[in-house]
Amino acid sequence: MRLTIERLGHLGDGIAAGPVFVPMALPGEVVEGEIEGGRMAAPKIITPSPDRVRPTCPHYRACGGCALMHASDAFVAAWREDVVRTALAAQGIEPPLRPAITSPVRSRRRATLAGRRTKKGAIVGLHGRASGTVVEVPECLVLHPDLTAALSALGEITAAGASRKGEVALALTRGEGGLDLAVTGGKPLEQSLFATLSAIAGRADLARLTWNGEIVAGRRAVAQRFGNARVVPPPGAFLQATDAGEAALVAAVREAVGPARRIADLFAGAGTFSLPLSEAAEIHAVEGEMAMLAALDAGWRQARGLQRITTEARDLFRRPLMPDELKRHDAVVVDPPRAGAEAQMREIAASPVRIVAAVSCNPVTFARDARILTGAGFALDWVQVVDQFRWSPHVELAARLSR
Repeated sequence: MRLTIERLGHLGDGIAAGPVFVPMALPGEVVEGEIEGGRMAAPKIITPSPDRVRPTCPHYRACGGCALMHASDAFVAAWREDVVRTALAAQGIEPPLRPAITSPVRSRRRATLAGRRTKKGAIVGLHGRASGTVVEVPECLVLHPDLTAALSALGEITAAGASRKGEVALALTRGEGGLDLAVTGGKPLEQSLFATLSAIAGRADLARLTWNGEIVAGRRAVAQRFGNARVVPPPGAFLQATDAGEAALVAAVREAVGPARRIADLFAGAGTFSLPLSEAAEIHAVEGEMAMLAALDAGWRQARGLQRITTEARDLFRRPLMPDELKRHDAVVVDPPRAGAEAQMREIAASPVRIVAAVSCNPVTFARDARILTGAGFALDWVQVVDQFRWSPHVELAARLSR
């Protein structure tokens, strides 16, 4: 069947009338192929888009890590902006969008890879396109070279500790001091496996290796710089994906809060925003995971020249900060997971807080939450789109809302 692509879906697939989903196709292109279950899995491009480019990664057609390498950078940036624009328009909000900021090639400092044992050893990589297979990616254009250099060691670790029928998740992070590897899904950590893994970690010069939450090797601290502070996050902790993406988000949040002297940082993590902001303001950092707060607090205590930071462990989905708790702050930073922060935004709307710096990895839930605030008298001043998951359909943003 021959079809014309009308638009891109939120996962980066082309969509034709039907709807029919067509991977690696762009709006305006004429494609031809067999359709099964509403999907044309192997399209032939009959009429290419002027925005089409030749993918530069040898793994692109098989690997599912990237969805948009066949499109020009300008097209991808404009598409990301349109994803945010469409989500906000659905809530009746016309967003003042700033041009997307895109992280460089080979700059991902953290990634979770998949590992499976085979008869001859192991295979480590990313999941294949629309499948559960694992595709090796030794020449990946997304991962930092330090991460791809560790792929051989990850194969050894998978061969040693994965079950024949299972899959291990290998969360690899680059920081000051080297590479931090947190493995989950492996076999029980018996004495012989501990010794084998420890030896591999030594040969590969891994700074830290944890296995199902238990430390196997801790040769050096793996630190991240948040402003003037040096923080050692817990194994497998959430971090922004690239240094450039983090810098863009931090700059946007600094601009959004302006001269505020007392700031609440909600869903604070290990201090990505709290610590840079504490150079000029007092911070109350709220986070659900105690280990993250402990890392933030230790980083703050060891740094110099920072204002006071207080921490609070709290499930903000079940127990959001209430208006009488929020009223003591000049501004609020909110950086929730993909589910957004609906309950917390309702309390902010009912409080006297006048400035909100919102960070989001999901434009749809951000738009829903923004509507709560605009309905309470806030204005959406600007939205900064940030692309630190290059060539993927993942969209991040930072925004300023003021009452």
